[in-house]
Amino acid sequence: MARFLKSKKELIGISPDDILFKGEQKVDKTRLRLIDYNLDEFHEMELNSINETIESLNENNTSWINIDGLHDTSLMKEISSHFNIENYIIAEVLETHKRPKIHDYDDYIMLSTKMLQYNAETEKIFSENLSIIFNNNTLISFQERVGDFFDPVRERIRKNRRRIRNSGPDYLAFALLDIVVDNYIHTVSLLGEKIEELDDELIRQPSTDNLEKINKYKVEVSYLRKTIKPCREMILGLCKLDSELISDQIQSHLHELQNNIELANESIDNYRDILSDQLNIFHTTVAYKLNDILKFLTIFSVIFIPITFIAGIYGTNFDYIPELHYKYSYFIMWGAILSTVIVMITYFKRKKWF
Repeated sequence: MARFLKSKKELIGISPDDILFKGEQKVDKTRLRLIDYNLDEFHEMELNSINETIESLNENNTSWINIDGLHDTSLMKEISSHFNIENYIIAEVLETHKRPKIHDYDDYIMLSTKMLQYNAETEKIFSENLSIIFNNNTLISFQERVGDFFDPVRERIRKNRRRIRNSGPDYLAFALLDIVVDNYIHTVSLLGEKIEELDDELIRQPSTDNLEKINKYKVEVSYLRKTIKPCREMILGLCKLDSELISDQIQSHLHELQNNIELANESIDNYRDILSDQLNIFHTTVAYKLNDILKFLTIFSVIFIPITFIAGIYGTNFDYIPELHYKYSYFIMWGAILSTVIVMITYFKRKKWF
């Protein structure tokens, strides 16, 4: 299946307002989790329906609703209805192959990005769509599958870290994006280690395996660029956003987030250049070794040309070759052959041809 652009023919022409799942189902059952907290209170629960979730919300607290699995369209319609979210926004959440973006509305902010996972065995990178919608006191996050990606944020809330427990959904959104961007940097570093290991291999013994690795890593780097560059644009848009839903205290954190995404983006560009250089080194090294082989074969052939000439003359079947009946002709011929070889090898060495 294509990794860079995914589109289904049956989805062409569907209205943007249709709440229809347009991705790949990655879990059997949708999971609803709620964390409701302030500086003094904390409640965490797993719920079965959106109605049960709504009943558990406290307007004076910050509420984080996390949804794992996006294929349940009836649940998505209930979310749209209960939280007054436009249908086309929920429709965008369900279209998991779209590039990262950010929308600012009167009552809420919606943003989407990609989360990355690196498979060390296959050395491939996979992505999962993340959408976040938040208002003054509630944040809803949409993930494609159940995972522990945001467990560090949950632990900070559970352990009553003052900064996050005393902040609203805007800081929670920053914390989630911070995890995403930190994971970008980690993923880039893991792939970068593999790329840097190729340098020594290319110098020592270039092989077709090296070429296959370079081509494979070029695909993964391109996939990273496809993910990280749009996320960079989304974060830049978030930093420039003038919204009452984002407090002034969060701006400094957003600029820190911007610096981190720039680091990931620059690292990707660097590794892309390194792979291009490695490809050039591979071709140059192979060409150099081939030239050495051709040089050896050429010298070998040139040495044997005069020897073949001498042997050809004395291999003719004429009766009247004076040297044929001379007692030492055979030894003289060998002397001429060996002298020719020695003179030519000495000349080639002085010319530093080998």
